[in-house]
Amino acid sequence: METDLSRVTLRPFSLTDAHDFLRWASDVRVTGNLRWQTFTSEEEALVFIRDVCLPHPWRRSICIDDRSIGFISVFPETGDDRFKAHIGYGLSHEYWGKGIATRAVSIAVPQVFNDLPHVLRLQAFVQTQNKASQRVLEKVGFQREGLLRKYSYVKGEIHDVFVYSLLSSDLLPLP
Repeated sequence: METDLSRVTLRPFSLTDAHDFLRWASDVRVTGNLRWQTFTSEEEALVFIRDVCLPHPWRRSICIDDRSIGFISVFPETGDDRFKAHIGYGLSHEYWGKGIATRAVSIAVPQVFNDLPHVLRLQAFVQTQNKASQRVLEKVGFQREGLLRKYSYVKGEIHDVFVYSLLSSDLLPLP
């Protein structure tokens, strides 16, 4: 069944998201490319939302009908590098391949540049085997800039990654 992409929204996390959060954050298919571990209890999810998501400078829940099905996080740099920020995201496995991640990132990008006007460059580091995430970024208008060999340490392994960027001055495709 096709998902109506107009139902995809972004909003800050809430403590009431713990149950829905656990549904996708307990799935190793979702967390396999993330630096954080797979969650095993609603209590862990609640603590993570309270201690990490809520105080985060720019972390949003990807929602359908206001139910959390994933996340987008933007990590602004500081000091002389404050013009850059890193973007990352994850989505419940049941929604993969339906255009939802692309829709969510396309909603997030203009919000990030609006909310963080000092950020001129959004960048993403994507493991070379994660073709779906590469397609998401390319559809939204990110440019692949190059390969960083043996660059990222995730869950005990060192990975090659592609670096992608989107500048605030780049033209964005319509969401």
